[in-house]
Amino acid sequence: MKKILLSGVAAIALPGMAAAASCPAVTVADAMGVAAGAFPQQYDLAEFQGAASCEMTFAENPAIGDLNARIRGNGDLPAVADRLPSEPLVMAPYAATGTYGGQLDVLSNATESGTSDFLSVRHVNLFRYSDDLQTVVPNVSKSWAWNDDFTELTVSLRAGHKWSDGEPFTAADVVFWYDNLMMDTNVIAEPKGYALAGGEPMKVEAIDDTTVKFTLAAPKPGLIETFSFTYVQPYQPKHFFEQFHPALNDQADANAKALGYEGGYDLIKAYYGNSDWMDTPSPMLTAGDKLAGLPKDTMPTLESHILVKETTEGRHYVANPYFFQVDTAGNQLPYISDMDETYVGDEEVRTLKLLNGEVDYKSQAVNLTSAPVLLEGQEKGNYTLDVKPGIASPTIAFNVTHEDEARRAIFGDVRFRTAMSVAMNRAELNEVTAFGLGTPTQYIGFSPRPDFIDAKWSEHEAGFDPARANALLDEMGLMDKDGDGARDMPDGSPLVLDWQFSTQASPAQFVELIAQNWTDVGIKTSIKEVTSDEFRAAQSANQLDITMWGKGQPAGSILGDGEIWVPPFDGYFDVRTGMLWAEFISSDGANGVQPPEWVGSLKAELDTYQSSAPGTDASIAAAQKMVEIVAGEMLFIGTVNAPAPIYHSNNLNNFVEFKTQSYEFYRTYPYRPTQWFLTE
Repeated sequence: MKKILLSGVAAIALPGMAAAASCPAVTVADAMGVAAGAFPQQYDLAEFQGAASCEMTFAENPAIGDLNARIRGNGDLPAVADRLPSEPLVMAPYAATGTYGGQLDVLSNATESGTSDFLSVRHVNLFRYSDDLQTVVPNVSKSWAWNDDFTELTVSLRAGHKWSDGEPFTAADVVFWYDNLMMDTNVIAEPKGYALAGGEPMKVEAIDDTTVKFTLAAPKPGLIETFSFTYVQPYQPKHFFEQFHPALNDQADANAKALGYEGGYDLIKAYYGNSDWMDTPSPMLTAGDKLAGLPKDTMPTLESHILVKETTEGRHYVANPYFFQVDTAGNQLPYISDMDETYVGDEEVRTLKLLNGEVDYKSQAVNLTSAPVLLEGQEKGNYTLDVKPGIASPTIAFNVTHEDEARRAIFGDVRFRTAMSVAMNRAELNEVTAFGLGTPTQYIGFSPRPDFIDAKWSEHEAGFDPARANALLDEMGLMDKDGDGARDMPDGSPLVLDWQFSTQASPAQFVELIAQNWTDVGIKTSIKEVTSDEFRAAQSANQLDITMWGKGQPAGSILGDGEIWVPPFDGYFDVRTGMLWAEFISSDGANGVQPPEWVGSLKAELDTYQSSAPGTDASIAAAQKMVEIVAGEMLFIGTVNAPAPIYHSNNLNNFVEFKTQSYEFYRTYPYRPTQWFLTE
């Protein structure tokens, strides 16, 4: 885990610098070789002006007034210099200073909830990973500092930073997010693991308007990782929400009732949702006739674009007139004026739209099986398709807390999970669905596998061995009692697995092959394609036999977010199991089902890993034990880690090749999409 010191910028010569001159429009491409590859991609204003011996003046999108007029509730715009922070973040474009205008057209494969793919294009956070995927750099924040034992994190914000409605963004907005949203059970039922340290709440204080301090009950060096690579935004507009928050305003419920809502919390949820996912439906979709009386169509944001239209078919965004970034020529970012998101749940329809060049960018749910036809259509469709390594891979889980206790007993038996693992022909999966480009693997939690984890765990029970699968199933007493060629339940009733899957997680062919493998060892498997929203709803309701989604995180990510290691072993949008184990833990044993002892051991090792400095003996030993438990228990079954496509229009400029196609570094976020621009 590294931090770049932007004060070092002053030692780098910039092309075209001149004393007391206006700032040169420097790009990363201009500077390659000049700075021996060390040219920074971003600066704070004072450091850039000091390095370039220049005085920056600011320019804006000529259409920004018209765009702002489409944001209901925004007033007239002040001058661009008055809309920016006193020290805006200066972004060096990759190849060229951009031109303003245009509309970015994207597809999302989830209905009424968006996707991380598109959110990552306009996303901001306190920090971010640079595009080396190693260096953490400031973003919304100006800087940060840890104390010696990682129990106090002090974050400095940018003076004069404003929300998209022009109101000040301050440390109070960070405190509000933590105290009044994250830790208020009326908004989020249970605090997220990343918001705790040593299992205890953090103390979040506004030292002054631009300084916020996180005080932790236990060391947690990975907290900055969480605020770098995830969609979590650890701040929300207090000025907007406090009028409806019962803990902050005695008239909150009355204010909400006057607008047609039962109380303040109901209105907060109408804007913010009831999770930390930022693309929950806005009042434009949910408020109906009440919308006209609400103060805004959507809550203020710090993102590069703000939502102005939402239907069941998609969303439309316009550039945020108060966005805090500029390029090295002083032009306020983003360059792109409009962004349009269309929901398309059908994989074949998405592929056709990509082939026709109707899309400017897409990576999530562009499955590798679509790559041959997409590669062939590049010239005609005027796009480029890159195929890059993945981090997570399709991972399968059986419902070990199934409502049907007979199925719960079967799925909860490690022999059954082992049998299902060795019954899978991963080599065939790789050849057929990944063209031999992938790597058959067992699920070990960490991805990519760190050097300190023994390679044997990636191969644990991952070999194709139908004979062993049959022997384990026989040992369990799952026999073919009626002679139809399929194994039955212990009571003689048919054992048929109902597998509902979404192609956002993997192509249908992938599921078909595995289902046939299992049927071949007598476990009849029925498959049904559903939308991602249908899958998530059924999974949350504990209604599925089998779940599957991409799973696996880099070691640094796990330092800050251990959600994949504790029941139900991930969040709403991912693959989970043990729902009733999670209920037992969250209710202190009042509800749910008590998990096995190894679940507690896994949590203890996670706590040690997260509270230890990376690379220490304690950290490494804890990680090794975590892998031994999770791979040995086979609660999640790995398949094939494969590369995946990234699609972009050739009209989209300042677009660089990604190092990985992955959610785990938050997709486009490290590659600075605010400096993309469109040409014909």
